[in-house]
Amino acid sequence: MIEFEFCDFENPEHLKALAELTNHYMTDPMGDAEPLNKLKQLRLIDGLANHPTAEVLFAITDSKAVGLATCFVNFSTFKVKPYLYIHDIVVLNEYRQNGIGKALMQKLIEVSEERNYCKITLEVREDNTLAQSLYKSKGFEECEPRMLFWTKQLLISAPNS
Repeated sequence: MIEFEFCDFENPEHLKALAELTNHYMTDPMGDAEPLNKLKQLRLIDGLANHPTAEVLFAITDSKAVGLATCFVNFSTFKVKPYLYIHDIVVLNEYRQNGIGKALMQKLIEVSEERNYCKITLEVREDNTLAQSLYKSKGFEECEPRMLFWTKQLLISAPNS
């Protein structure tokens, strides 16, 4: 059975799970990054806890957080309504292919519908065909007209990073 809980940033178990699952995602081939050191984990938790639109949803099985979605509520100027942007979604390797990712996506859809959001957006790597398959199964599709995700990296020095 899969249960869902939004992250309580006052709950030490939630904070530990947030850091562990984020590092798991970062070190996955689709994350392709180094794990966060302890200081950056603290900054991540503090940054999310203090971000006005950040929400983290855990997928829990057998009292263990085995998946998470880090999301932000944005606002559509065209629809004049809020929408949900899924920034990260991850399931621990040993729990994959058990419907947890699909259930997590379904829960995000239900929450968005309950809140009367106008849409849900996400980005997915072109080579992540498993994730694309999951998203398509939940009704996600490329935008018409097709959109490109662009980035400009900024060189910002952070103290004690």
